[in-house]
Parts: sequence; C-alpha cells; structure tokens
Amino acid sequence: MDKHFSNAQRAEVLTQALPYIKRYNGKTVVIKYGGNAMVNEHLKEQVMEDIVLLWLIGVKVVLVHGGGPEISDLMAKLGKEPKFVNGLRVTDKETVDIVQMVLAGKVNKSLVSHLESKGGNAMGISGIDGALIKATMKDPNLGYVGKITGVNITPVEDLLGKGYIPVISTVASDDDGNVYNINGDTAAARIAGALGAERLIMMTDIAGLLKDKDDPSTLIPQVTIEEAEELKKQGVISGGMIPKIDCCIDAIFHGVKNVVIMDGRVPHSILMEILTNEGAGTMVKGKNDD
Repeated sequence: MDKHFSNAQRAEVLTQALPYIKRYNGKTVVIKYGGNAMVNEHLKEQVMEDIVLLWLIGVKVVLVHGGGPEISDLMAKLGKEPKFVNGLRVTDKETVDIVQMVLAGKVNKSLVSHLESKGGNAMGISGIDGALIKATMKDPNLGYVGKITGVNITPVEDLLGKGYIPVISTVASDDDGNVYNINGDTAAARIAGALGAERLIMMTDIAGLLKDKDDPSTLIPQVTIEEAEELKKQGVISGGMIPKIDCCIDAIFHGVKNVVIMDGRVPHSILMEILTNEGAGTMVKGKNDD
C-alpha cells in the first residue's frame, strides 16, 4: 500500500466497506475467471488476493475457470492445430484428452496453489468429479464439445460447508464415461444458478457492455433482461457479446440474483465490484433484484 496513505485513511476505507461486508457475509459469489486476467501474472496475483480477502470476510467464493490459451499452447507443442467454429473449439478425441489434462490438471492445480499461497483454503475439482456437470455432445461437427444436461451441486456445497474455496475446471462427462469440453461461461452460469448465488462475476477482456464497442466511455452500467433483449434487436449487443449476455440471462433464470460482466484487466476489479458503491463493468439484473 502507498506509504503516504495514513493509518487513519486506511481505517476510513475499511469502515466504508462495512455495509458491503455485512451484505455479502455468508452469501455465495461465483467468479468465472479467464481471459487476460488469467494469463497476466501480475493480474492473476491480484485476482487471487481479491478472492482470498472475500473468503476471509465470510463470502463463500466459488472460482470457475477456463484455460483456452494454455490448451492452444500445448496443442501447438504437440503439433496439433486448433480449429474453431463459431468461437467453439473443435474437439476430437485427442484434443479432449489435452483439454482434460490442461484444465483439470495444470491450470486447476496452479490456481489452487496460488490461492493457498495467499492464505486461502482451496480445493480443485472438475465437472467430472462427483458427477458435478453431466453433458451430452452438442454438435457432432464440433466433436467432444458438451451441452450441459444436469448439474449435481452437492460436491460444491460440501466444499463450501467445510470452508474451502472450490476451484472448478469446466470439463464434464456423460453416463458412458465420455469426457466433454464445456464453455466456461455456460458452466459458470449453471453452477451459480444451482447454488442460488448472490452474484455471478464474469471476468472478460473488455470494460463491459458498450453502446459503442470501440468506445469504453459508452459503458452501460446496468441492464435488465428485457433491455438486453432489446439491445440485441438493435445490434448494440452483437458478435461474441451475444453468448456472454445469454449466459447472464440463463444464470438469472436458474436462480442467480444478478450477474456482472467485468473488465478483468482492471486491478482489484473484484473488490471494487463487491466492496464499493462504484462497481465495475455491466450488471445484468433480474426482475426481483434491488
């Protein structure tokens, strides 16, 4: 912390956070983690600090992560060229083995290690463990890309009940033991819904929902489901933002109070969102949210 920041000023900051600490103490917050905040080591350290701080003040934090760049890196090392259709990775049998290896192994355990080093108690699991995420093939042309057919949230609730930060990699299985690659946003939405989470935070590489996608100053701070549908019709929500907004809406329909699309490139953006009145990014609100 800045050495010119006095003890009195630090105390003032903490007391200003008190109403937000009170609101979120004992509540569940799901964080979908990916993008630049995941591959930039400095930002990763800050995200881990934010999560552990929230955990220490009594917030039940669940971390759902992707790992696309790491998957592509290992594929390149193995001489396998990634292919994408409409933003989804074409996943043959060999590729799904790589996905499982990277997500459930390297990335998941690295995040657990980071959280533990910051003083948190974390436990890494995948969607396969405890039949957390069941799936079926989404489209034969995409191979082993999964469509979620069910969520068994008990393993996550058990970990939360024992005081752990669950760290979840987004691979799933079916009743025949086939493994599927699951879109991280979709998985986070369904997990947050099954938990009845107070908030789902979707970390991205953009400021949030913009009226003009090339101008960060046109950020839309809040939007209802109805307004989001209208913005889709107007073409304001387009391209890669459409599936992200659809995941936000899906999460609310499944029981999440509200969802925030947040710029993961901003230092300590999670704490800004949860513990200040400023917030960060765009909040998609359900009808009954205050």
